[in-house]
Parts: sequence; structure tokens; C-alpha cells
Amino acid sequence: MNHSQRHDDRPRARGTDRSLARRAELIAIGRKLFADTSYDTLSMDDIAKHAHVAKGLIYYYFKSKRGYYLAIIEDSVADLISRAAGGLELPPYERVHRTIDGYLRYAEHHQAAYRAIITGGVGFDAEVLAIRDGVREAILETIAEGAYGRRKVAPLPRMALLGWLCSVEGTTLDWIDHQVLPRDVMRELLVKMLGGALRAIEDLDPSYPTPEAARKA
Repeated sequence: MNHSQRHDDRPRARGTDRSLARRAELIAIGRKLFADTSYDTLSMDDIAKHAHVAKGLIYYYFKSKRGYYLAIIEDSVADLISRAAGGLELPPYERVHRTIDGYLRYAEHHQAAYRAIITGGVGFDAEVLAIRDGVREAILETIAEGAYGRRKVAPLPRMALLGWLCSVEGTTLDWIDHQVLPRDVMRELLVKMLGGALRAIEDLDPSYPTPEAARKA
């Protein structure tokens, strides 16, 4: 290992199956812990006590409290993307419905992790924001594939889909705070908003025709 690698702030997985399982267990504990308690109020001693492990073990796997937090956020992101981007066996527009439903289910059942991902984590953390941008790109590509049959689209449709997704993030944050609408109604609202965005894209760029199912949304 060279000197620059030692200063990599990212936590690294260790090699054996047993150690990978132990690391995954610590991340699962951390997800529950940070769901109930703010990052700033937890010391490494507190984390070790709640996890019932020696503090040195957390340092061994994650190098620092920040490394532990980033590993938890990245695990949460992988969970969100896997829920939202599945359903490849479905027809394209049904896949869009499944993507939005999976996204809402994740936000509903993992509220602390969702807030951290979307709002940028602790103190407007640039690294968490970069992780959030990766989530956005994965969701955008999933929606584009469902609408147009390809994951990469031109700047105009991408901007319109990004505008829709940013509105999804804002409304979903409000929804998990107040839960004034059932999830099914929330999903259909977001689907109809997406239909409006797709029709606007076609108006401005006819080379991106609105999918037939979206014309009725």
C-alpha cells in the first residue's frame, strides 16, 4: 500500500467472509442507531457501547466515525437503488410505476437514511451530496429507460427529468414528515407529474415522443 492510499478517507472492506459479515452487521447496527440519534450527539464510545463491541473494532473496519457514517449512507443508497431500479422484466411504463413505488416505500420505511441522502447528511457534507448525485443519476437513467428505451438522453429531456426528480425529492420529504396522503395516491400523483414532464419534453423536442401510456397520465 502506498502512502497516498493510507490517506484515503473511504472505509475499506476486509477480505474474509467472516470479516465481511461482521462489517455488514456493524453497518446494520449503525443504520438503526443513526435512525434514532443524531450523528453529532454520538461519540465513538457511544457507538461501540450500542453495538456491544470494542471501539477499536469500529476503527479497524471504518477508520473513523465519519468513515462509519459514510459506509452506512452508502449501504442505504445501495438499498434505495435496488428497490427503485428493479423490475427489468416488466414493460417499460410499468417499470416506471414500480420505480416510483419502490422509491416511496424506501423513503417511508427508512426515513432517517432518506433524509440524510437527499439533504446532504451532516452539515451539508460534500461527500454525502456526491453520493446523492449518484442516486439521482441512477433514478434518472431508470426513468429514461422506461420512457424512451435508453438510459442516456439529450440535455433537454435530462433537464426536464431532473426537474421532476427534484420535485419528487422535495414532496417525498414533506410526505414522510406529514403522511397526509396514502402511498398509492402519492405514487399516482408523481406518475401524473412525470407524464406532464414527458409531454413538455415532446413539445420542445419531438425526437423524444411521449410514451403512449404517459399521454393518458
